[in-house]
Amino acid sequence: MKREKNKVDGWVVLDKPIGPSSTQALGKVRWIFQAAKGGHGGTLDPLASGVLPIALGEATKLIPFAMDGTKQYEFTVRWGAATATDDLEGSVVATSPNRPAESAIRAALPSFEGEIEQLPPAFSAIKIDGKRAYELARAGEEVVLQPRKVLIHKLEYLESPDADTARFRVTCGKGTYVRSLARDLAVALGTVGHVTELRRTRVGKFTLESAISLATLEGFGHSPARFGALAPVETALDDIPVLAVTEEEASALKQGRALRDPRIDRVPAEPIAAFQEGRLVALVASDGEILRPVRVFNL
Repeated sequence: MKREKNKVDGWVVLDKPIGPSSTQALGKVRWIFQAAKGGHGGTLDPLASGVLPIALGEATKLIPFAMDGTKQYEFTVRWGAATATDDLEGSVVATSPNRPAESAIRAALPSFEGEIEQLPPAFSAIKIDGKRAYELARAGEEVVLQPRKVLIHKLEYLESPDADTARFRVTCGKGTYVRSLARDLAVALGTVGHVTELRRTRVGKFTLESAISLATLEGFGHSPARFGALAPVETALDDIPVLAVTEEEASALKQGRALRDPRIDRVPAEPIAAFQEGRLVALVASDGEILRPVRVFNL
């Protein structure tokens, strides 16, 4: 018998295991909550684990905020072998006997920080003439991608468990491919390499410390305990201005009507989170005089 879907609003900060795709993980969370609507912020490949923010109900309206947030990953590079996919999934396409010393690795890292140009992996979800690049690559077609600018806030060396591998932590902006970073770092060090482990530890405000494993969540089943893993919709709103509105103003915003900006400074800003008695009403934009609703929430 098919269960009825429920209106469930909020975020589940999932610690996705290796194996399921982000879409499959989303499907399991939606099934556990019997949620009518859901989405995820920032895709994690099946071979990657870690923080995958799952938005349910009204929280889906804030997915762009989650995707735009700073991300942090820990990853392991295997030196001496390049693969077609720049990770463990692809076949080896090049080898090198060279293994970089720790001093050389540390010296190379600063050149990969700041705004850099990065060529995405051929096996990526980027669309070319309406098709995903990985679909073309798997079909044996030539994939021609253009370099893109990405922002690397910090790239840290963690350790070398042995001569063939090294572990790193990167804090980066939207659109960064860790596989490309590992590939390019290896080349800069006079060898080749690919990612063998990738774990995301942060997406914006969502961190691994606040995440719940899929196994734990599945253990709750459909019991009320599962709602203990549900964070409020506004959790994704990090460091944006907040405005308190009256019940009458909240009603106007929900109807899509503009208001005179009641703030004293009236500095143009977008977005501003409008709350009425602690309840998120809308995201609004101000031109310094008028407030206009950008996103309205039904909470």
